[in-house]
Amino acid sequence: MKLTGAEIIMECLLREGVEVMFGYPGGAILPTYDAMTKYPQIHHVLVRHEQGAAHMADGYARATGKVGVAIATSGPGATNLVTGLATAMMDSSPIVAITGQVSRGVIGSDAFQECDVTGVTLPVTKHNYLVMNTHELPYIIREAFYIARSGRPGPVLIDVPKDVQNESIEFVYPEDEIHLPGYRPPQGGSADDIAAALELIAKAQRPIILAGHGVVMGGATQELRELAERTQSPVSLTLLGKGAMPEDHPLTVGMMGMHGNAASNFAIQESDLIIALGMRFDDRVTGTLKTYAPNAKKIHVDIDPSEINKNVHVDVGIAGDLRTVLSQLLPSVQPQQHSEWLNRIRDWHEDADERDILKRDIKDALLGAQVVNDLWKFTDGNAVTVTDVGQHQMLEAQYYPHQRPASMLTSGGLGTMGFGLPAAIGAKFGKPDEDVWAIVGDGGFQMTLCELATLRQENIKVNIAIINNSYLGMVRQWQELFYEERYNATPMFNPDFCKLAEAYGIPSMKVTSRDQMEASVKFARETPGPVLIEYVVQKEEMIYPMVPAGAALHDMVRRPKPDEEEQK
Repeated sequence: MKLTGAEIIMECLLREGVEVMFGYPGGAILPTYDAMTKYPQIHHVLVRHEQGAAHMADGYARATGKVGVAIATSGPGATNLVTGLATAMMDSSPIVAITGQVSRGVIGSDAFQECDVTGVTLPVTKHNYLVMNTHELPYIIREAFYIARSGRPGPVLIDVPKDVQNESIEFVYPEDEIHLPGYRPPQGGSADDIAAALELIAKAQRPIILAGHGVVMGGATQELRELAERTQSPVSLTLLGKGAMPEDHPLTVGMMGMHGNAASNFAIQESDLIIALGMRFDDRVTGTLKTYAPNAKKIHVDIDPSEINKNVHVDVGIAGDLRTVLSQLLPSVQPQQHSEWLNRIRDWHEDADERDILKRDIKDALLGAQVVNDLWKFTDGNAVTVTDVGQHQMLEAQYYPHQRPASMLTSGGLGTMGFGLPAAIGAKFGKPDEDVWAIVGDGGFQMTLCELATLRQENIKVNIAIINNSYLGMVRQWQELFYEERYNATPMFNPDFCKLAEAYGIPSMKVTSRDQMEASVKFARETPGPVLIEYVVQKEEMIYPMVPAGAALHDMVRRPKPDEEEQK
């Protein structure tokens, strides 16, 4: 059949199984928007800013494991996607972004709304294309989806000139298997590497498993649990690995890293074997590398060969699909017991429990920790939470335990403020039957609050919890600890968030005390459509423990025990 380039785009998206796309129209992409009218099977969500489109596609991808799709026009429409693409790139989230471009004949002439989008996005995409031949368009789209979802997933951008969208050609959908020169995502480990890993596991007395985002994306949660239970190895989770192992499992020691569980950090430092699965040893989880796990042998399994030995030198590095590699290991892993080691970790947990802010009798102010823990309690721990970046993000990681994968979505690598609301919208489109909460700070929320209009127009059920401390809280915490309390550019003037919600036609509630928590969650869950709850919390709340920049992982700033505070 004969189709225009714009119709080919829509036809290929349909054949790739796309059900929803997020975007904003403009002149250079207008032919494709016109073609959408012939494809009602694909629902288009009109965003209010292209950054929101990228984050929505990202949230959709993280929630479902499918490829998210964002679409924008040329020039500023395309460049507004960059922050969202970088966010997806850092966290290995599969997105295909389609952008319009000026016609081929004027490329390079500084035409209206022209921009070298492939040049701009080269560092923040897994791959990108500028389509100069309409006949190549269906092959490029099919390749883009394959690249986005295969191996280590990531964002792919397709830049399509306007005249390519208008040109008509005979369309034949490419059915052949895709083979790209030089692109061969690894599968299993070699026999020698598997044997070396098994030997280290058998000899270990103080092993610990580090479970990252790759466990979730690779569908390896069952294999992880089997390995942990058979070897009686504790499991520490990265921020994006939360949910890879149920957090109420007796072998789960909690999140590692800068604001991780103290028991988890101590266990890593005193271990004699680290089994790192689908994580990349970034600086937020290691502290200074000079003192990181000094007595531990290290096994590292990751789909991306470039991550092996990049930050931490390992004894056995296996580049491969995590589920495949664990399936190779498990048949030969012998049952083990590490009672003394697990008892040691239990002692660290008891010490950390004594320091927990929730154990204090605080009644004169509402704490962010109380808000998040009560959200967990009154949602029965079953919500899909999507956070922004800052103190509230770490509070969610500490006080909302997750029992299943892809139930906590957040920007980890790039740390993108403004991610929470649009990503929650995308997640809800991906999981319409789930209870989705956007847990955001007053700072990050205001970066993309224009998507309240998208939320209202689509009338989907996302509950927004704003943790409002009238500060850029995490930056303020650093200023208190390391800059002699010079609070420059961190106090915030905020609008009345409830009146703001009212302006968008969204029901709201303001909460200032803990005895309102249960009612607020009930109100949010029982009110049809989107709801906004503003939780006014203590301004000076601190997130502990904290590993200072450049410090060893075990050298944490910790909240004193009650008796230590009394002595002080």
